Amino acid sequence: MGKTIVEKILGAHSKDEVKPGAVIWLDIDVRSARDFGGPNVVAHYRKHYGNTPVADPSKTFFTFDLVAPAKSIKYAVNQSICRKFAREQGIKVFDVDAGIGTHVLMEQGIIKPGVTAVGTDSHYNIVGAIGAFGQGMGDVDIAFVFKTGKTWFEVPKTVKINIKGKFEFPTTAKDLTLKILKHIGTEFALGRAIEFYGEAVESLPLHGRITLLSMVTEMGGIIGYIPFSDEVIDEIKRFTGVEDFQVFEADSDAEYEKEITIDVSNLKPQVAAPPHPHNVFDVDELKDVKVDLIFVGSCTNGRTEDIETVAKILRGRKVKEGVVLTIKPATKRVYGELLKKGVLQELYEAGAIIVNPGCGGCAQGHEGLVGEGEVELNTSNRNFPGKQGKGEVYLVSPAVAAASALTGRITSPEEVL
Repeated sequence: MGKTIVEKILGAHSKDEVKPGAVIWLDIDVRSARDFGGPNVVAHYRKHYGNTPVADPSKTFFTFDLVAPAKSIKYAVNQSICRKFAREQGIKVFDVDAGIGTHVLMEQGIIKPGVTAVGTDSHYNIVGAIGAFGQGMGDVDIAFVFKTGKTWFEVPKTVKINIKGKFEFPTTAKDLTLKILKHIGTEFALGRAIEFYGEAVESLPLHGRITLLSMVTEMGGIIGYIPFSDEVIDEIKRFTGVEDFQVFEADSDAEYEKEITIDVSNLKPQVAAPPHPHNVFDVDELKDVKVDLIFVGSCTNGRTEDIETVAKILRGRKVKEGVVLTIKPATKRVYGELLKKGVLQELYEAGAIIVNPGCGGCAQGHEGLVGEGEVELNTSNRNFPGKQGKGEVYLVSPAVAAASALTGRITSPEEVL
């Protein structure tokens, strides 16, 4: 029987038989903890393993991206706990200036195609965008991996999603992602790996793949993969700075638990309305919704290309009075690229607020929060009630965010281009 992509990656990192449903011991190439969760990892490590060395400091990291810089004494103390442990153990810290941990680890070539990686981030499966295996885990689990370099894992079944048709700008990878979410909800891929096929997904550049595969979590999935073209492999080499890596592809006779086809022909820009990410509509169906706040960033849409899209739509115009537009680049590298290209200057002149690299837009503790009675458009991945505040959050693409910033209501980019 042939193997799926996830089965091949896991098989290359385990001495156990890898088949769906099997519980295996898995060797982990990269392990990390964030500033949120990291202090608990340290506490569990000290409780169970004392001051003994971690398995391999060169494969172990802290990434400060959630409340960075610290917004309170509590968070400052939490970060200092991680820094102290890192100094004792010889662990690298990507501190408050670095940006989103998963993005930084990929940019640095630490996470590359074919590796296994775990951390205290529920969207760690985003690394599927470059053909790696990643999982978010709890504090106790990560402490164990710090000590042993391995963890147990149940091999997931794999589902196959075929995407029929194609789309053009101003429809984007975010709209494709929301369309898929609308179609499958959280049940079809629950606890499963997903393989995506079809021209619309296989033609996506890396930043678009990051958008789609960052939201496998919201689909209920374990990890997602898209086949690589030579062009995307070259892009990954530039992105990671790594030339030598292994790309895994599914066998032609791989066995899938389920398979569906989703037609995205003539796909329009999409919006996910409260109370969950799969409550999705065409943008024109919500065009009368007035907007108070707009956030562009997060692990889902914080790359250079995402923020350039906003600048292009706003160019020479102003954010509507009464609307607050916040821009948060994913990483320090992204911030630098935007700075050199003059994009930040354009956004500043248009009336946007530009903040330091990091997560943002997802939960309490950082930018992107919304007050009671207010409406926010957000390019992140979650809009569950209360997660970002007492107001209402709608998930959109950077293009829809920019268009809406000009009008003060949910707006299709076609209306302002």
